[in-house]
Order: sequence, then structure tokens, then C-alpha cells
Amino acid sequence: MNSPKLRIGKIPYTNLFPIFFSLQRHCECSSYEFVEGPPSTLNRMLREGLLDISPSSSIEYLKNPDIYEIVSGHSISADGPVLSILFFSRKPIEKLEGSEIAVSSQSETSVALLDIVLRRFYCLKKISLISSDRPELSGKEAFLLIGDDALKAGSSCITNKDLIVYDLGKIWNEHTGLPFVFALWIARKESVKQAHYPDFLRSLDEAKTKAFEDLEAIAEASTAKLFMPQQDIVAYWKIIDYGFDSKHLAGLELFKKYLIELGGLTH
Repeated sequence: MNSPKLRIGKIPYTNLFPIFFSLQRHCECSSYEFVEGPPSTLNRMLREGLLDISPSSSIEYLKNPDIYEIVSGHSISADGPVLSILFFSRKPIEKLEGSEIAVSSQSETSVALLDIVLRRFYCLKKISLISSDRPELSGKEAFLLIGDDALKAGSSCITNKDLIVYDLGKIWNEHTGLPFVFALWIARKESVKQAHYPDFLRSLDEAKTKAFEDLEAIAEASTAKLFMPQQDIVAYWKIIDYGFDSKHLAGLELFKKYLIELGGLTH
């Protein structure tokens, strides 16, 4: 009897485009079924056993370490600016005490990072984070955008509307000296035992290697060209850290520590 296909979560953001493009072009994928969705949806599907493996918000792993295994060597991290997790404010960040802030509903990790930045790094005590599908249209004093929405806003006229733009990857690195792990590749522990799992690990390693051999050609195929020059897409991919080693683990553990201190790590 044939082994069941591995169900792989696929986030349709520009940051992961090189990996999935390379995976599906260069690797044998007949044993995998790709399921596309935003981070929040894929997190839930993975948690409920509807997916086997996915790039997933780091907070999803931290909340449920008993059901997941980290795929070694892979993440979406930033050791400095990340360009796609941006905080826009009509006043300096340190003057936002008492403000309501609109945040993206798509990524719990980025919202938690913003909470840490505001409350721990800038010592703001009275702030309200309001979830919104379109934070930039909320009319709030400040708002958070992630992924392609942030890339579009950062490269468009939105930055000319008397807004101050803060890169959360940069702020985290300046205050901690560590990379911030936005997402991990994680697998359900029972899925690790499936026959096709070792093959997928090899495919993922190969896909990452192949991707960085020809980023220019991959950028040519990316829909990000609709809102970014091709050279900017390549530059963006080059600043993202797709690895996962001891320094990433240290950053992840510090994120966990801050979450616990601020009461943001609950099951």
C-alpha cells in the first residue's frame, strides 16, 4: 500500500517564494500535497492535525512544543532589518502611551513582537492592540503591517503621509543583539514517522541551496514584481536569514522569556 502524501503548508508571501519555487521546480514533489494559506490559518491547521509540516509562526511552536518537532536548519529570521514587519506611527514610538494601535490579524508572532517592543523596550504601559484585516485603513494612531502588505507599503507613497516607519527586526536586534525568528519549519511529531518525511527534509535542504544559486531568475517569476523592482526583491531575500542554528535558538528562547514575562504565552 502506498504511503499517504505529506500535507505541506505553503505561505504565499514573498519571503518564502524562493523556497517553494525551488522546491516545486527542482525536487520530486509527487509525495507532497501543498496547502496554501496565511500564517494564522496554517498554524491552526497544523495544530489540528490537518497538515503534517509547515513554515509556521514561531509563537505557534512555543505554545505547543509537545506536539511539534523543529525542522533543523530552516527558519525565516532577521539579524537586523527585515523590511516586511513594519510599524507605522503618526508620532514617535515613545510618545504612543495611551494609544490604540491597529495590528494585522495574519500573524500572532509579529503582534507579540510589537507588544514586547512597546511594553518592554519603550516601557509603554497603556496601549491597546486592535486586530484588523486592514490596519492601514483603521484610522488609528499607529498600525502594524506584515508580509507583502508591509513590503508594498514600505515601497509606496504610504511612507510619505507623515508616518514614521519602524522595522521591528531592526529594533529587536538593537535591543538584544540576537536574530528574531519570525517563523520555523515545524512538523507534527507523528508526521516525523511517515515514510516520506526524510525525503522532504532532503528536498527542503536542496530547495534552499538551489534557490540561492539563482535569485535573479526566481525574482523574475515572482508576483512581487507588481509592486517592487526586481533588484529590490533580490535584496530583500538576501537580508532574510533562512537558517536555524544556536544563535537563532537563543533569539527564540529570549522571545519565549519575554512572552512569559508579559503574560503572552498561554495555551
